[in-house]
Amino acid sequence: MLYIFDLCNVIVDIDFNRVLGVWSDLGRVPLALLQSRFQIDEAFEQYERGEISDEHFAAELCERLDIALSYEQFVAGWQAVFMGARVDTLALMNQLRADGHRVVILSNANKLHTEFWPTQYPEVRAAADAIYLSQELGMRKPEALIFEHVLQQEGYRADQAIFFDDNADNIAAANALGIESVLVTDNKTVPVWLASHR
Repeated sequence: MLYIFDLCNVIVDIDFNRVLGVWSDLGRVPLALLQSRFQIDEAFEQYERGEISDEHFAAELCERLDIALSYEQFVAGWQAVFMGARVDTLALMNQLRADGHRVVILSNANKLHTEFWPTQYPEVRAAADAIYLSQELGMRKPEALIFEHVLQQEGYRADQAIFFDDNADNIAAANALGIESVLVTDNKTVPVWLASHR
């Protein structure tokens, strides 16, 4: 079987409030105000497809948030999103590989985060046979093409794959292609699901 894992809030915990907290302190803007203005918009999606540069995205987001930050301050906050790897999930990924299954990561990712998390969590890269990143592929979940690309690259049919993700839209898109998909709601979802299906 091919096991496809999302990265954020599936293997590594993230919290965008940590990002906004750093920017709030640096820019002296109330956290609640930044929270009300922050959203996943078209620019965010373009950034995850690698269509706009780090600097362009930073400038655009700072303008939308109405906060004055240097690029270095923006990056300091942006990288604060990561909280830590889920040790139980990593152990299960390694066990799946030891059992002869193929294990890959499929993540909507941007360049700054992709340059950062592998240095912080080398054990994540070590637990996967391959890593597919939206900003390198020029497409992102929930677009059907990105799932089809992974299946084609890996040489598996949709009915030979299982997908774990914390986003309901991504789950629905994978299901529509015939990929068995599991919505990850907390750090127990993956261990509980695998324990009941192995």
